[in-house]
Amino acid sequence: MRNLLAFVTKYYHWLMLLLLEVVSGVLLFQYNSYQGSVWFSTANALTGKVYQADASVRNFFSLTRANEELTLRNFYLERQVNQLRRLYAELTRDTTIQERQELEFLNQYQLINANVVANTVDKANNLITIDKGRADGVEKDMGVACGNGVVGVVYLASAHYAVVIPVLNVASSRISCVIRGRGYFGYLQWYGGDPTVAYVEDIPRHARFKRGDWIETSGYSAIFPPGVLVGKITNVYNSTDGLSYRLKIKLSTDFACLRDVCVINDKSIAERLRLMEQVKDSITMAPPK
Repeated sequence: MRNLLAFVTKYYHWLMLLLLEVVSGVLLFQYNSYQGSVWFSTANALTGKVYQADASVRNFFSLTRANEELTLRNFYLERQVNQLRRLYAELTRDTTIQERQELEFLNQYQLINANVVANTVDKANNLITIDKGRADGVEKDMGVACGNGVVGVVYLASAHYAVVIPVLNVASSRISCVIRGRGYFGYLQWYGGDPTVAYVEDIPRHARFKRGDWIETSGYSAIFPPGVLVGKITNVYNSTDGLSYRLKIKLSTDFACLRDVCVINDKSIAERLRLMEQVKDSITMAPPK
């Protein structure tokens, strides 16, 4: 208390000046309409700026979560459309056995959302690291996609992280693809350089297609379901041996700004891989004729 009294005694003239300034300001703005309107307008403008800055900061920090939700929602909406088509077909009895089989096939896949924590696009053999691992259900050889299309395949998984071999990998990335609506298939290959361009190899010579057709996953492997977008045909070349076509495509996934992805968990992948291993072993052990 003594220190407070000493402070007031020492600076009482400044305190008195401050008090008088406040009182005069209140009287000025309260009893003069023009000064009052100026004060009101200025205060409102300042408050608006503060609220705007606060909203911008909140929106910025909520973008990550919003992107995750949008990525998952794109995939879930596609599945909902398929479910609605099945219900409509059941009600109208306008369906085929093939469509029902495709819907049942898609239902065996589940999605695990993840964030990209490391990524490169300027190397020959690029790799991507995501923040989900075995503890979240991520395993080796699972497909990875984003809201725009194919990303790659899980190469290695630890407890909480996984390394993905993306499409942009010269040595290891070969994904089975098909021309949408045409039925002709080949495999996706990237040869380095431009991270927005790749090639689909081994398209048969009798295939009928045109520039602008979409390329999507074929579903012939145990990694990706059919219909996941890959890119659009921009040019057509002959293969080296002249027996097939090479399609140049514009990738639908922008790897330079990749943030949110989904790991595609196929519940039947373990069984399918075991079967393939048994086939390989039987062929290897078969005695020569």
